[in-house]
Amino acid sequence: MISTQAIVSDLNDIPREWVFEHYLLLTERLCGQCIKMKSAFNTDDKVPSMCVYPDSKGLYKFKDFSSGYGGDGLNLVMYLYNLNGRGNASFRIIDDYNLYISNNTYIPIEYKPQGKYIVSDYEIRHWSTLDQIYWKSFKLSSKILEEHNVHPLSFYNMIKENEGQVLDTITIKTNFIYGFFRKNGSLYKIYTPKTKDYKFIKVNDYIQGFEQLEYKSKYLVITSSLKDLMCLKKLNIKGIETIAPDSENSIIPENFVKDLTKKYKSIMVLFDNDKAGIESAKKYNSKYGFKYINLNLAKDLSDSIKDYGIEKVKEVLFPLLKESL
Repeated sequence: MISTQAIVSDLNDIPREWVFEHYLLLTERLCGQCIKMKSAFNTDDKVPSMCVYPDSKGLYKFKDFSSGYGGDGLNLVMYLYNLNGRGNASFRIIDDYNLYISNNTYIPIEYKPQGKYIVSDYEIRHWSTLDQIYWKSFKLSSKILEEHNVHPLSFYNMIKENEGQVLDTITIKTNFIYGFFRKNGSLYKIYTPKTKDYKFIKVNDYIQGFEQLEYKSKYLVITSSLKDLMCLKKLNIKGIETIAPDSENSIIPENFVKDLTKKYKSIMVLFDNDKAGIESAKKYNSKYGFKYINLNLAKDLSDSIKDYGIEKVKEVLFPLLKESL
């Protein structure tokens, strides 16, 4: 029998860590660390694509790159059980927690939020034969890479600080490290395509391709990445320009989109040909009314060019673009 003195009726009395530990069946207690795991929403997930992490206030959040879902514990339970609204998720959590504590003793672990790793240093190097082989597989030349300020790096350092005290430092030194820069020379992203984890290290917010827009075309295509953006330009389809957000899972801000709709006759979305890409494209359609294109060849535009060649991709893509205009 449950003691009425132990019954919890307020969501704020339930440890936020417990929500993630319980519903994700974690085998370790959350005490300030980040967890990377396979998607709780996509059973076809072959590699870990879901992150559980404390935000800047020490409150746990999650981001599932496979499904595009993200948010706090209420969002997690909403998506897991297909509940209508945060209120219903709150009731579910309270009921489940009361059932849990009737047979268990749960003692929250107190911890002090730690700082995040940030890029502290890097070194630009000269292009190598390996770089040339990698980028040419996507039919991308040094000219278009220079136009978009992509430079190879010999290494980069990351530092973790808390209240001015250095907690840890990491140096990454390997082949195939590339820095993405703005025109003013500031680094906004690091790309390491040959690694399974952390291919992208975000340094600053930036809408990729924005500085290269000329506003001389009727149409704008939003792609999923800078690499896809450059590949789309390589197709040399007249009448279109292109930009890319930080990632498929980030939405370009409304005020920025409002300005773009004044400059272009139509805006379309071309994201990856997988569940996450299609779901992200649907978000743009729902929020802004943009039509989206599904190029059903390889996973994304750049891999389609690599696997099928420019002419085949143009043959398939051009009718899809024309249909969406």
